[in-house]
Amino acid sequence: MDSLHIWVTYGLIALSVVGYAMERWPIEAVAAGSLSLFLIFFAAFPFVTPDGTRLTTGDLLSGFANPALITVLCLLIVGQGLFATDAMAHPAQFLTRVGGTAGRSTIVLVLTSAAILSAFLNNTPVVVIFIPILTVIATQRAVPAAHVFLPLSYLSILGGMTTLIGSSTNLLVAGVAMRSGIEIGFFEITIPGVCLAVAGGLYVLKIMPRFLKPRDTGDARAIDAGGKQFLGEIDIDESHPFVGLTATAGLFPGLAELTPRMILRGAETILPPFDDVTLTPGDRLIVTASRKAFSKALSKGNLAVRTIDPTSGAQNLERTRKIGPDMVMAEAVVAPGSRYAGRTMQYSGLRTQFGITLFGLQRKNRMARSTLSDIRLEPGDTLLLCGRQSSINDLRGNHDLLLLEYSTQSVPQSSKAGVAASIFFAIVAISASGAMPIEVLAFVGAVMMVATGCLTVGEAARSFDRSIFMLVGASIAAATALETTGGAELLASGMLAALTGASPIFILSGLFLVIAVLTNFLSNNATAVLFTPVALDIAAKLDVSPMPFLACVIFAANASFATPIGYQTNLLVMGPGRYRFTDFVKAGLPLVVLIWLCFTLVASFYYEL
Repeated sequence: MDSLHIWVTYGLIALSVVGYAMERWPIEAVAAGSLSLFLIFFAAFPFVTPDGTRLTTGDLLSGFANPALITVLCLLIVGQGLFATDAMAHPAQFLTRVGGTAGRSTIVLVLTSAAILSAFLNNTPVVVIFIPILTVIATQRAVPAAHVFLPLSYLSILGGMTTLIGSSTNLLVAGVAMRSGIEIGFFEITIPGVCLAVAGGLYVLKIMPRFLKPRDTGDARAIDAGGKQFLGEIDIDESHPFVGLTATAGLFPGLAELTPRMILRGAETILPPFDDVTLTPGDRLIVTASRKAFSKALSKGNLAVRTIDPTSGAQNLERTRKIGPDMVMAEAVVAPGSRYAGRTMQYSGLRTQFGITLFGLQRKNRMARSTLSDIRLEPGDTLLLCGRQSSINDLRGNHDLLLLEYSTQSVPQSSKAGVAASIFFAIVAISASGAMPIEVLAFVGAVMMVATGCLTVGEAARSFDRSIFMLVGASIAAATALETTGGAELLASGMLAALTGASPIFILSGLFLVIAVLTNFLSNNATAVLFTPVALDIAAKLDVSPMPFLACVIFAANASFATPIGYQTNLLVMGPGRYRFTDFVKAGLPLVVLIWLCFTLVASFYYEL
């Protein structure tokens, strides 16, 4: 066994972990540096296995074509398609009603449902199902994303440990055991698995949130979560959905999040409270609402957008739910000395010059009840604008209107919600049936999200998480080097040799700890395949039943909580939760220790060792 390559591999892995833990550099920078060192070392000092196979740079770079990485990145695009079309709004509303008024109870209900479902479905599609639902619920209930998504991953893993089909790792161990003539039943591991899942679940729901620090999501949705109010105006024509709405107790329930401030009906002005007032064609409705409410109203066809025909220059008024994916809303501030200051919006020239529609106006001081077109702009006013992405881009560099770049956000394609949901559930259903690999379905689903107009190419590209891309690529390079050079085998055999002569339960506990450590750096499937023959050999030498040792491999290989690379679901939630490497260590390491201690206790009684 080549000790030089093994010890250098150990050193580079340790250096990488230290770099991730220090958090002085971005994850992708540390990953790129780690990968560079592996490439340089194995190029300068080639490693050849005893059978003559050489570890090439192609082997080290193969992680970037790894099916798990492709799956995660494509599922991020699919998830963005669901979010952009509000496809999960109705399921989230249903769970919110079931969960009651308290935000935490709804979250606990959803997370518990995910854990139970993971016992009968592969946990990867389960997490994919619940990420968009939890995104909506967490936003509605003002629950930090950091307190939601990592518990989702961990609970899905814990739920997957309770039955034979809950995880691909379980099936791999059963397959290797079958070649030795040992069959693992569907519920063979259920009782000890449920014990571990309950203990781990209590930790995840009650204690772990204290270790997770909420971070800014960097999303315009989060910035707008405070509910900044804009004053807007809606023209009611004969075909408008609001025609016939009647006020009840002074309010219009059908207006949803739009708050009416005044109705202009010819020369008559109707002020609140609105008693027995019915909206009729020709009314001009003055409302206040957040940008989210305006965006939702536009996607439902309740607002009209003004566009310019690129060929004739004619203005078109569109009020339709079929708004293209390139339609965006943005905020812009009227600059000091702006040529728009003092002008009314009716004569500002914005529509003619840029093809942009003004939907709202927000002013720091008090605004009188007035039509939007009659209000004269002042420096410092914030305008809520809507138009094609290209039209909004034309505002960049404008010194009269200062575009707030962070605020540019696509209008939800509500008319595409059914298409996005169909693509998503097709991925889940076909994957669960085993008819096609998840990586194939995820890739095709991502392409379909763009092809059907649920997302633009730009939105799909922004869904791509470069930190996950580099982290997985570099980690697989390290795992490849560790496995090929014999480093993993040396570590395992060395630690097990130290347990020679100990009692069966002590050896079982030590085996669990060894596997749990390695599964957080190697893939859980690779760890399971590597240790199943070892576990069977130990059981034969001790002359005891092989079942506790096979269960040990299953549970320990699934205990991949301490690093983001430990399990595919950890990578899936890393982006939505804005987690760092240390978050997994701080929150996951105690869970690994808890599962280890619980298994040792449960196994000693359940298997009578």
